[in-house]
Order: sequence, then C-alpha cells, then structure tokens
Amino acid sequence: MTLAPERTSTAAARTGVNSRLSVTSAEPRPQRPELKKSGRPNPAAHLSPEQIEEIGRELDAIRAEVMDSRGAKDAAYIRKVIKTQRYLEMGSRAALLFSGVKYRGVRPFWWIGTAGLSVSKILENMEIGHNVMHGQWDWMRDPKIHSTAWEWDNASPSSQWKHSHNEIHHTFTNVLGRDNDLGYGILRVDEDQKWTLFYLFQPIWHVANALMFEYSIAAYDLELGGYLAKKNRLSDEEKAKFKKDADEVVAKIKRQATKDYVVHPAMAAATFTGSTRHTLTANIVANLVRNVWTNTVIICGHFPPGIETFEKTSIEGETRGEWYLRQMLGSGNIHGSKAMHVMTGNLSHQIEHHLFPDMPSNRYAEIAPKIRDLMERHDLKYVTGSLAKQVGGVYWKVVELSLPNKVEGKRRRDTILKAAKKAIKGKGGQGRRY
Repeated sequence: MTLAPERTSTAAARTGVNSRLSVTSAEPRPQRPELKKSGRPNPAAHLSPEQIEEIGRELDAIRAEVMDSRGAKDAAYIRKVIKTQRYLEMGSRAALLFSGVKYRGVRPFWWIGTAGLSVSKILENMEIGHNVMHGQWDWMRDPKIHSTAWEWDNASPSSQWKHSHNEIHHTFTNVLGRDNDLGYGILRVDEDQKWTLFYLFQPIWHVANALMFEYSIAAYDLELGGYLAKKNRLSDEEKAKFKKDADEVVAKIKRQATKDYVVHPAMAAATFTGSTRHTLTANIVANLVRNVWTNTVIICGHFPPGIETFEKTSIEGETRGEWYLRQMLGSGNIHGSKAMHVMTGNLSHQIEHHLFPDMPSNRYAEIAPKIRDLMERHDLKYVTGSLAKQVGGVYWKVVELSLPNKVEGKRRRDTILKAAKKAIKGKGGQGRRY
C-alpha cells in the first residue's frame, strides 16, 4: 500500500513504510530562494519553513478525517463499480458474437459491443485496477480486491507497474532525473529538461505512444531503455533479473493477446454469422480507445501548463510538508461531470491523488474544495481546467518543447542545424544542451 511518506529509516522500512520515499528530515529547511537554479521563479519562495510544515499538518488532518471514516458506503461503491464493469464486459462480448449481422447496411452489434467493451476496459484500468493496486481498498481485507492480488487487463504485469508507479513516480513526483514518468523518457515536457535532436520528432512519438500506451508502459516498467543503454556494464545477476522480468512481460502480453485476438474471435465463429473478423476488429478498437483515453488522462494530470518540475538537489533533506508541497505543485486536475471523474479513475483529481494515493478514489471529490482552499490561502496555483483546455495545453507544450529553448539573439533554427551537423560528424552533439 502506498502511504503518504514518513521519514526514511531502517526502522521505517521494517514496519512497511516505502524505503524509496525521499522524505529524509523532520527539521524544516531554510527559506526557499526566489529563483530555481535554472533562473525560473520558485512558486513556493514566499512561504516560510513554518508555513510549509503547517500546510503538511493541515493535510495530515484532512487525510486522517477521511481515512478514519471509511466504511460500508465506500466498500459498496467499489463493489458496485467492479460489478458494473464485469456485466458490461460480458454483455459487450456477448453482443460481439453477432457482430457480423448487418441491418440496413450497419452492424449494430459491432457498434454496441465495441462501445461497451471500450468503456469496460477503461473502467477496469482506471477506476478499478489503478486504484486497487494503489492499496486504496486494502482496508476492506477482501482478498479479491487487494493490491497484492489484483492483476489487471493490461500488458504490464501488476508487480512491475506497482514498482515503477507507486514506489518511484509517487515518491519522486516531477523531479528531473528521478521521476521517469516525466515524459516517459521520450518527451520533453519542461524547459529545464535538456533539448536534443531526438525531441524534434516528439509530436510523432507522442501520438504513437498514445496509440500503443499499454505496451509503452510495459516497456517503461521493464526499464527496457535503461537496460539497452547499459547492457554491457551489467553484472550477470542484473542481466538474469532483467531476463526474468522480460519473460514475465512477454507472458502477460501473450495472455492478453490470446484473450482478445484469438479466444473471443474464435468464439464468435461458433455463431455462424461471419463475425470472427468483426469481433477481432472490435477488440483492437476497444484497446486503442482505452490506450488513447488513459494516455490523455495521465498527460492532463502531469504535463499541462502551470505544473512545476523540481531539481534533484531540491529534495535533499525534504520534510513531510515539503513532500506534500511538491505533490500539489507537480500535479493538475480536470474538471467535469461525475461520470467523467469515474471514467478517469478519479485521476481528474490528480492533485488530491498525489497527496493521498492510498485514499479511496470516490473520496477525492469530497476533499478537493478543501485542498483548493488551502492552496489559494497560501497563494499556490491550483492547476485545473476542462478536458479540452488541458489536452490543448499539453499538445501545445509537446510541439513547443520539441524545439530548443528561446534564447535572445539566437535563432532556434540555427541551434537545430548546429546540433544536426555535430551529430552527423559524430561529435556527440545529441547529448549537448541547447
């Protein structure tokens, strides 16, 4: 279960507190400088160390109030969502058995089955799988809805996802060089990240990543890029561990592919409606819809304008209050209807989720006004907006940051050409910062 961080110690590790948490001090640090090392404004420079710790105590109180009040209503909620998702999936797959039936030039069962299956897969990934694996429902002591037992409908094995997401991303939220979720290693989403020629094509990478998101996440959780980069320097034990993890990923992908692209299309053949091909395309479309939607929700929570990033050194000696502060400044929300919140897994309340990742997702809407009030009282920007606004902001950033930073008296085109020439000549231009 991912808990709000405590001070790191061997004793804490023995009692189950995440040993990767970066909170290393109980003593407030000196006043924050007005500017970051990059020269950009520090959004929390106006807060005194005492104010930051008071924010932490107020957030602790909000968390305690909700966690102490968990009960039958919350348990009924998640069981209802799971039941709805399972009935929706079964009904959609039943409809797809007749997806080849045509009526007035339209295949109604294909459209009904594909739409239902898409929604079912989104619910399973977002409001159920993601949140169950965060430990949000472990308090129920239900072995069927527990973070240690849940395996989701996704290419990435749950154990690997929980390590990269719960232990690393939620510990080092938006810390440059520590949080691999910051652009997933293929996107430049902040001016303080190095620009290289690779990022020139990131609008293409971004779209491809959205379409293949479950497989991208599987490769990311496996740390495939890092393994290939340092393969020759790894020990035999490290290589053996990677092979074991890779075998686990391949086995999971095979199971998923067999279910969606072999078993269910084959079952459709038994209806003698010629629906095998249409059932196959329905499963492909449903997975694509789920991938694009999941990617969209995640980028809106982490990359829209107004969200801050942090330097490695800025978290040294970080206190509990400062950890909370980083979660608030490094996340963004989407406002919308209750149905939209459920379909996002309540990650439309990304700020609240990052503050309290183990809190039941159905309670985020309840505390959101309190968090917003807290941030506004302390002159901290509560980043939120409609889905269209947040998506538009992210896509603008993806295009804008595919280019080098603007420097007075220097054309970006010249910077790109200079980097390209150095790369062609083999002088390592790609690794330089521009």
